[in-house]
Amino acid sequence: MTKYHLAGIIDGYSQGNFLMSEDDDDLQWYSSREHALIPLDDRFRYPTSLRRVINQNRFSVRINGDFRAVVAGCADRDTTWISVELQEIYWELYQAGWAYSFETWCGTELAGGVLGLAIGGAFIGESMFFHIPEGSKVAMVQLVNHLRQQNFTLFDAQMTNPHLERFGSYTIKSQAYQELLGKAVQQKCKF
Repeated sequence: MTKYHLAGIIDGYSQGNFLMSEDDDDLQWYSSREHALIPLDDRFRYPTSLRRVINQNRFSVRINGDFRAVVAGCADRDTTWISVELQEIYWELYQAGWAYSFETWCGTELAGGVLGLAIGGAFIGESMFFHIPEGSKVAMVQLVNHLRQQNFTLFDAQMTNPHLERFGSYTIKSQAYQELLGKAVQQKCKF
């Protein structure tokens, strides 16, 4: 068990904060003046070439098929903010029903995935990775479809980058984000 209490962690995320490690020993709460969102409406988009990949049905989708492998894949970078302690926190959140891995598989091989927390109607994306090209992109598209089917209203990507902008990600100021988040976490959605 970590020094963090799960209820306090969920409360922190419900207020728009997120955990991050600057180095392997320094886990801290962070917030941002702007938040990046992935649209769950018709503003969500993806390249035609990705549409072709999806239509080829090379990838299957699983939820929590191999949660630990997704966390490890997300942390496996030259510079990572997902410390060993944070990996254990994600595991505890997973066991308690808060954290999820949304995965793509190519046969028996984990192709890619998205790691996140589901709180009410808010999905807070923590990280994504791939082992097979297009694996994480297909996971993103299928995750958005899944969140729409489950009536989620918020997909928080925390920070944007050129990769996420290709899917239509956009940033909003903290005050507007807090209003959206406050409504989303009160919803009754099942991941």
